[in-house]
Amino acid sequence: MKTDIATAETRRQGTSALHVKPGTEWAAVLGRAAELAPEAFGTDRLHNLVDGAWRPIGSPEPLVTPVDGTKLIGLPRLSAGEAQHAVLAAAAAHREWAQTPLAERKARVTAAVDAMAAARDELALLLAWEIGKPWKLACADVDRALDGVRWYVEEIDTMLGDRAPLAGPVSNIASWNYPMSVLVHAELVQLLAGNAVLAKTPSQGGAACLTLAHALMARAGLPVTLLSGGGAELSSVLVRSPEIGALAFVGGRSNGGKVAADLLDTGKRHMLEQEGLNAWGIWEFSDWPGLAAHLKKGFEYGKQRCTAYPRYVVQRELVDQFLATYLPLVQSLRFGHPLAVEADGDDLPTLDFGPVISAAKAQELGRQVDDAMHRGAVPLYRGSVADGRFITGQDTSAYVAPAALLSPAGASSLMHAEPFGPVDTIVVVDSEAELLAQMNASNGALVASLACDDEDKARRLAREVQAFKVGINKPRSRGDRAEPFGGRGASWLGCFVGGELLVQAVTQGPEGELLHGNFPGHSRYPSAI
Repeated sequence: MKTDIATAETRRQGTSALHVKPGTEWAAVLGRAAELAPEAFGTDRLHNLVDGAWRPIGSPEPLVTPVDGTKLIGLPRLSAGEAQHAVLAAAAAHREWAQTPLAERKARVTAAVDAMAAARDELALLLAWEIGKPWKLACADVDRALDGVRWYVEEIDTMLGDRAPLAGPVSNIASWNYPMSVLVHAELVQLLAGNAVLAKTPSQGGAACLTLAHALMARAGLPVTLLSGGGAELSSVLVRSPEIGALAFVGGRSNGGKVAADLLDTGKRHMLEQEGLNAWGIWEFSDWPGLAAHLKKGFEYGKQRCTAYPRYVVQRELVDQFLATYLPLVQSLRFGHPLAVEADGDDLPTLDFGPVISAAKAQELGRQVDDAMHRGAVPLYRGSVADGRFITGQDTSAYVAPAALLSPAGASSLMHAEPFGPVDTIVVVDSEAELLAQMNASNGALVASLACDDEDKARRLAREVQAFKVGINKPRSRGDRAEPFGGRGASWLGCFVGGELLVQAVTQGPEGELLHGNFPGHSRYPSAI
């Protein structure tokens, strides 16, 4: 009662009394997950899924949430020897699964999807705590995964045809930002195609969500393996083991380059999605209200996704109009604790983003901004973390306010690399040739866009942009269902994915088949619908 009186008094005074919404506290969320899958969760640690059983193996290290800096649970790190045992077990399971009739594979995948749909809110809340996703975005990550797999279940007969599973299981190493809609989605399609799968939990976040998801997949009779550990210990096993049939990797260029080097002499099927500096060019353009809606949405999840647009290349004559549209929008962004409410009955907040993935990443972004300014970049806008929506006294070390810099110098890392956070750079150009050069600054990208009133001119310019998908007066994204996805230049190595391309990437077709993608001997690009 005293707490209720104090809260009412605080509201009368007009000050915030934010607190974690009851039922969404970490202990409550973890407790419900453990009730759903007690075999996968220990008292203070997650388990690893090896040879169809959850095992309390590996040396646990604390998994810390970026939301408020508190410890969540122990993440067990396996040794290379333990991982090798898991690979051998997965290879044995693969041989049996590859002979399982397609109708049975579809039934088991559907059962897993239905089980995850029933646990959707728990999966989303785990994501909110582990990687800081606001509630609506966390729900969207889960929903996109499940809806996408349901589509594949309906289409898989036609897409498979006479194709056969690979010779061994598919190994998946993915980043932390989309555990469900990228990693789990890909695994379930790989399973539909007749392959057993292995997945490495991202070290920075998403492990608890993936643990619950894989527990439900395993209960449905799917041959899945989930391993935790450091890249140094596990990468060579999950990449180079002769039993592995294919590797799917999602991450940065540095780690992707190491993986690619390990693959060089193996001849394995691979899909390596890496970052690129996705750019939005603005040339001879006037529809500023239309652009504003796209710019606002572009800040979702603090631009921590592979198809975010952190670079705007703007014709000099349009800079003032662009800034008149862009700056009020950036100033209006809402960020903060994704589960904080004023009253117990309030809905979870609608935020543009929460924290970045870690305090270390927040510090890195701060150093990048400082370095760019030291080298001559002009700060157009720098927000303050104090403007965020936080619980009094909480740790805010993983939060970054939005920032925008004009004309970073060539030596600045922000000139050529994706920041992976709410930091934009704006470059001013005077010619079409300069526009294209600046849009192609990172030697290949996944997506790009051109804002131009003359759509014929925009399409002509788009042909010179080194990105797989180029939007005309609209953004491009990874896409769902039948839409293909890949990259140009250094942003992608190996097979493209999406729709029938994903199925082709993880199956054997006719001898001599040339798959779509970037390979040492050829590049073949599908139509980017």
